[in-house]
Amino acid sequence: MSEEPGNSGGESTLTVLLAGGVNLAIAIMKLVAGIITGSGAMLSEAAHSVADTITEVLLLTALKRSERPADRVHPFGYGKERYFWSLLAAVSIFASGAMFALYEGVSTLFGHGEAQSTSLLSYIVLAVAFLLESTSWLQAVRQVVRESRAENRSLWTYLRLIDDPTPKTVLFEDSAALIGLLLAFGGIGLHQLTGSEVWDGIASIAIGLLLACVAYLLGRTNRGLLVGRQADPLLVRGVRDHLSGAAEIEAVVDLQTMLMGTDQVLVCARVDFDDSLGAADLERACVRLASELTERFHDVTEVFIEPVPRSDPELRATVLARYGDIAERWSKPR
Repeated sequence: MSEEPGNSGGESTLTVLLAGGVNLAIAIMKLVAGIITGSGAMLSEAAHSVADTITEVLLLTALKRSERPADRVHPFGYGKERYFWSLLAAVSIFASGAMFALYEGVSTLFGHGEAQSTSLLSYIVLAVAFLLESTSWLQAVRQVVRESRAENRSLWTYLRLIDDPTPKTVLFEDSAALIGLLLAFGGIGLHQLTGSEVWDGIASIAIGLLLACVAYLLGRTNRGLLVGRQADPLLVRGVRDHLSGAAEIEAVVDLQTMLMGTDQVLVCARVDFDDSLGAADLERACVRLASELTERFHDVTEVFIEPVPRSDPELRATVLARYGDIAERWSKPR
């Protein structure tokens, strides 16, 4: 994370709204074409778009509910609601899209599907859907590329460390949608060329497996965020260096960070202060350092600083078990 303010919630909302409108229109077109032609691949794509539409509704819910301010019941705010609803979106992709596509594919392969026909309508719907999906996909790509460049990171590194699952979810599902359309086009085309429904069934199964992979990747991302992932390594390093550079601190004994939501980081630091400081000096130093961290690192929203002796054997063992030998380099030489 950079030291500048984080992702704009407005842009994430625009990305989700655009994707939701596109997916709803495409779902209706695919469903009509699937019913008329009886194509398993087309019906699978309709289920795919329905799942994507449900996903956008869940993502909008995530954006809205995660912005609620902290209260007595949730003193650290509701930031993690974004991760919870995004996790449900991943489950929706699997349950509504992948499972139906796999069912359609297996039914077609084993001769239990509906009678199928090919028509120009299928190709027109797929072409229009591809153009609409490309519009949504380009918006998601623009957002993640712009934000990755702002943080001076490669796109893949940014996506791996991102603390806002919304644009990542839209990017992944739109990418899967474009690939799924190509698979459906190939299945319908080969069915028409060969007269065999096997190709249509294979295309449906491929679409189902694609959606299952996307759901797994997004689910894994949100699981890590919900469990409580460390903040961006660059931010952690910056916080550590800032504390280590303070005149009152002799050593940063332990530093723990956790993502509490998008652009919300909790910092807990155990530091060995100069023994010559009085109680009042210590209190003022803690308040000043906490203020400096929240001003310098805009993602840092809560700071807790605890004075501890660096020589405590139990604490030292705990820190070494968590961070290894790197913890040894946090201390200033005496």
